[in-house]
Amino acid sequence: MPAPISIPPVFPLYAPSALLAFQFSCWYPTFRPYSIKSTVIRPLSTDFREYLDSDGVFVPDGAEDLPAESTLSDDDESSDGNEEEPRKFSFPELDAQIREAVAAYGAVFPKLNFSSPRDAAWMLPASSPLKCISPADVYLLLKSSDFVQHDLDPELVFDGCEPAHKTESPIPYDLELVLRKWYPVDRARELRCFVRQEVLIGISQRDPNFYDFWNERDTQQKVLHAIIAFWETNIKGKWEQTQGDYVFDFLLTRDLSRGHIIDFNPYHPRTDPLLFTYDELHSILLARPETPELRVVDSPSHPAATRNAPAHQHNMMPIEAFAMSSGRDITQFADAWQDEIQKSMANEDEDDESASSD
Repeated sequence: MPAPISIPPVFPLYAPSALLAFQFSCWYPTFRPYSIKSTVIRPLSTDFREYLDSDGVFVPDGAEDLPAESTLSDDDESSDGNEEEPRKFSFPELDAQIREAVAAYGAVFPKLNFSSPRDAAWMLPASSPLKCISPADVYLLLKSSDFVQHDLDPELVFDGCEPAHKTESPIPYDLELVLRKWYPVDRARELRCFVRQEVLIGISQRDPNFYDFWNERDTQQKVLHAIIAFWETNIKGKWEQTQGDYVFDFLLTRDLSRGHIIDFNPYHPRTDPLLFTYDELHSILLARPETPELRVVDSPSHPAATRNAPAHQHNMMPIEAFAMSSGRDITQFADAWQDEIQKSMANEDEDDESASSD
């Protein structure tokens, strides 16, 4: 009898060592010529991990461009004198390394081992999202982000690894700060590419907005050709440690003929499949197509279109809330914030209009 055909599962199983291949410091040396200039600072201290994991949004002592003082005076706060002083943090050596990278690149945008604080981009000027020109900017983005919290907890980092590896001695995991050269990015040219068993099966528009040019057939064919050529020349065969299972983010050049690697991610539920589902990608894999499937937002009414909704809006809070949170516990912050809401109700309509503008 013929041997039964083995159907691959929807998701590959990663050993912890394979999962760590996706942290920036592991893949960047190999793909440096095809990516954005970056500086890796590792390992970060336990104190820095505790700072990122602490309550409130504040910057460490010694970082420039501190947030504005709260308009509430100390006399407005009730205290019995027995409250525990919030812990102070200071990272002068890290401050110096960040300033050195800013001097070299002009500006930087930060990330940790796996995750970038894209959900906190609104904390900096909308005209230059994620653009950091000081240690305070870097700390503010990281501290305001939910995304980077994933990288702080080894349990989350290794979640979903092969069960057989659960009983092994813990694999060393050092937190790292990545400072990438900042420049304005046209998000319309960002794509996410899915590779399974060393087969490029799917390519998705990353920004869920409608762009006319993406619906031109000649443009789609040009982009497909550019990405396939780039992948076959520069990436294919270089992920043996993951058995050829990975996802990479790609930024096309203005003429759509070439591009740069933005990041690599595990082929795993934690990585957003965007305009696909993983079941759909699995079906494409089993069909073994000659070319990957390209999906774009094909009309303003596409379900994925979010033109009128700011990205990661569920994470947003007004800058006044950030300024008031420093040094307060959640109860004190809630009381102070309620007072501020009552004071500002007269200007609510105007504030809402401003907050909703792109």
